This record gives sequence, C-alpha cells and structure tokens, in this order.
Amino acid sequence: MKIIYFVGTAGSGKSTLVSTYRSWLLERGIDTAVLNLDPGADALPYDADVDIREWVSMNEVMDEYGLGPNGAQVVAADLMALNVEKLTDAVNEMKSTFLLVDTPGQLELFAFRESSNVIMDALGKERSMTVYLLDPMLCRSPNGFISSMVLSSLVQFRLAVPMINVLTKTDTVDEETVDRMILWHNDEYALYSNLLDESADPSTVVGQELYKAVDGLGMFGEVFATSSETGEGLEGIYAAAGQTFFGGDDPDEDMN
Repeated sequence: MKIIYFVGTAGSGKSTLVSTYRSWLLERGIDTAVLNLDPGADALPYDADVDIREWVSMNEVMDEYGLGPNGAQVVAADLMALNVEKLTDAVNEMKSTFLLVDTPGQLELFAFRESSNVIMDALGKERSMTVYLLDPMLCRSPNGFISSMVLSSLVQFRLAVPMINVLTKTDTVDEETVDRMILWHNDEYALYSNLLDESADPSTVVGQELYKAVDGLGMFGEVFATSSETGEGLEGIYAAAGQTFFGGDDPDEDMN
C-alpha cells in the first residue's frame, strides 16, 4: 500500500481534496483507504477507514490538561506519536492500493513537530509521498506566492519524502489568475520579473531573497491546478503518484 499525505495551510482544502480524490480513484476501480490524522476535526467530508480520534480526543485533552483549543491541539499532536503502534496496526490491516492521509488543519501541527516524523517512520517513509496544497487566496500576489513556496520547501525538508505541489480551489478564482500562478511555478523568471514590478512594496526586498533561496533548492517546476468542485487536476495527481511509486506504470497493474 502506497501512502499519500495531503499537507497545507488551514483552509487550503485538504479534507475536501482527500474526499474528492478518493471518490475519483474508487470510481476507476482503484482500492483506496483514508486515514484521518486531525484530532481536532469536528466533521469530515468522508468516512475515515482509520481515525486518530479513536485514540486522541480533543475534548479529553482539554479537560485533562486544562487547556484551550489551541494548546490542546499542540498536546494532541504529540499524543498521536504515543499511539503510533495502535495506528500502525490498524493501517497495516488494510490491503488497499493507496492510503490517503488527511493531516491537521494547522500546518505547523504536522510539518513542524517531531510527532509527524515518528508517525511517518512507523508507517513507512519509503512508501510515502506528499501532496502540498497551495491556497490560491495566499498566492495571488508575487510576494504571497513566494511565501507559500518557502513553506512548501520547508515541508519537503522536514518530511523528507517525494512531494508535488498542487494549486487548489481553482474554481474560486478567475482563469487569468490561475494561469498567472501556474506560470510563476513553471517559469521562475516570470515570477522574479513580477517581484521586481512590486518594488514599491517594502516586503519585495525580502521576497527577492526568498525567491533566490527557493530557486536554488530547485522547487520550481510542474504544478497541478486542482478543484474538488470540478475534478480538475485529479488525473495529474494520479500520474504523479504513478511516477513516484511505480515508475509511471499503472498502479493497479503494478500492484497485481
């Protein structure tokens, strides 16, 4: 079973994309399971096959430690690592082709705490990849885009597994804006030129330096424009997963 982690900032559409992508795969006869790793989720748009909330309850954490919602989420993120054996046992009972992992709404709770590495190591990093969600609401300006790319770079550094970037919720912005953001990702020189156009913005100086760092890391390249509403871009995620895990072969054929 190959594992795909969906990671991104709050509101980037992780849970919705997981739900839509799972349905898309099942419609094509590809056995797919879902793991929810967000202990603070009130409701989910899918039925999780494995749910961390079975072992880590936000309400119980708040009551036991006398914490508010924010503090409880930090503690709950660390408590997930203490339940990693139960989690691993439940995952290993499944024989699906793919396991889609919905990570916590707050990016830092997964990407920047050691508990995530504990969980990913236990589940098997050698069979894992990451889909990083770029929120178009945060990427519409050159400075906003490069800030999002810096976060993406940090996540790849922290999690240390193959990663692709997807631009989500493309149905919520106009086509011209989507095309511009895709151009920035595919052509770093176009992004740099637009950064120079914003020279009146004091933050642009920092943006230009961040651009150089991201460019040096080789983070620019292909990005998939996706929409959970229209189904746009799901084929691209599937192709990228096939390339990562199976060298471009069809996953179902390879697994059989």
